[in-house]
Amino acid sequence: MRAGEDRVARMALGMLVEPGSRELGVLVRNVGAPEALGRAVGGFGVKPALAGAVRARMRAAGVEGSADLAGQLAEQMDGLAERLGARIITAVDEEWPAAFDDLVRASREGNMLRRDTDPPMCIWLRGPLRLAETLERSVSVVGARAITGYGGYVASEFAYGLAERGWTVVSGGALGVDVTAHRGALAGGGDTVAVMACGIDRAYPAANAAVLEQIGAEGLLLTEWPPGTQPHKTRFLTRNRVIAAATRGTVMVEAGSRSGARSTLGYARLLQRSAMVVPGPVNSAMSVGCHIELRQPGTVLVSRVEEIIEEVGSVGELAEPIQGAGRPEDVLDPLQARILDAVRPRRAMTAEQIAAVAGVSGRDARRSLPLLEELGFVVSGPDGYRLRSTPRAPIGEEEDR
Repeated sequence: MRAGEDRVARMALGMLVEPGSRELGVLVRNVGAPEALGRAVGGFGVKPALAGAVRARMRAAGVEGSADLAGQLAEQMDGLAERLGARIITAVDEEWPAAFDDLVRASREGNMLRRDTDPPMCIWLRGPLRLAETLERSVSVVGARAITGYGGYVASEFAYGLAERGWTVVSGGALGVDVTAHRGALAGGGDTVAVMACGIDRAYPAANAAVLEQIGAEGLLLTEWPPGTQPHKTRFLTRNRVIAAATRGTVMVEAGSRSGARSTLGYARLLQRSAMVVPGPVNSAMSVGCHIELRQPGTVLVSRVEEIIEEVGSVGELAEPIQGAGRPEDVLDPLQARILDAVRPRRAMTAEQIAAVAGVSGRDARRSLPLLEELGFVVSGPDGYRLRSTPRAPIGEEEDR
C-alpha cells in the first residue's frame, strides 16, 4: 500500500468518524485504512451505527456519491488547513508521535473508562513546533476549572518550573488549571501544547482566546476534530486520552469528585504512564478528587517540580530530600545528644548525676561533657555542668564565617 493512499484514507476517516472509535481502529489495523474507508462508506462489514454516522457526515460534507470520496475530502481538508495556517498529520507522517499508538493497547485492555480509546486517525496542528520532538520530554498538568488560589499557585509554579528545566507542558486549554499551566509554561520560556476538544479554528473558551492565540504562535494547538466542530461534553472526555498518551506522566493539581481531569489520570494509568497528584486541604471541595485518586494503587503524591521530574525523568534525575533548618545539635552523635538532653539549664550537675539521668556510664559522661562544653552547648563551674543559655554555632561553622 502506498503511504500517500493510506494518508488520504486516514484523513477522510478522521473527517467522517468521531475520534476514538475502537470498531474503526480494529478495522484499519486488520485491512488497512483505504479498505476500511471503503467498507465504512459502503456499509458492509461494519455495524449499522458506524455506517449511519459515516453517511450523515458525507451528506454534511457534500461528498455523498462521490467517485473519489477520499481524494475530495482530503482536498477540502488541505484547503481548510492552508487557510487557517494549520497542518494535518497522520500515523504515516514523521511528525506523528509513536506514543499515540499506545492507545491501541489501552483499547484492547477493556472499556475501563466506558469510552473508546483508539488512537487518532489524523491530527490538526497549528504552531511552529514539531509534534513528536516536542512531546519527547513532556508532562500534562490538568485539573479543575473552578480553580482556587492554592490550585492556581501550584499549577503556575509547576508549569513554570517544568518549562525552565526543558519540559513541555501539555494541557487542555480550558479555564482554571489548564490555562494557568499554559501561562506558567509560556512565562518560563518553555514549550506548551493545548489539546482541544473542538475545531482548530475555535477559540474555546472565549476567555482564553488570547492565550490560545499565543500558544498557536509559539507552541502547538492540537485537535482531532475538523474546523467548525463545536466542543461537546463527551468530546472533552475523549480528548483526555490524547493528553494522557502524549506525555510521560499526568499531574492532577485540583479536582472535585466528578472532575473530568480524573479521567485523564485514569487514562495515564491505563497507558502505564506516571499518575501524579497534588494533595490539598482536606476541607476543600476542589481537592476531594485528588484525595480519592491518591488512594489508588500506583498514584504518586507530588509537592515539588523536582518530584515530578524524578518520577518521569531519566535515571539519576532525583529530587533532593526536603530537610528542615539545621540545628546546632545536629553535629552530635547519638550518645552526645543523649547526654546533652540530661543537662539542666539552671541547676549545675556533676558528671555522675548527668550519667544517672541519661542512663549512660559515668565514663561516657566524663568523656563527652568537655567536648559539649568546647562546642558551646554546656558551661562548667565548681558545682558541675549546666546548659549554656544560647548555644554557640559549632566550631567549624564559626571558623567559616
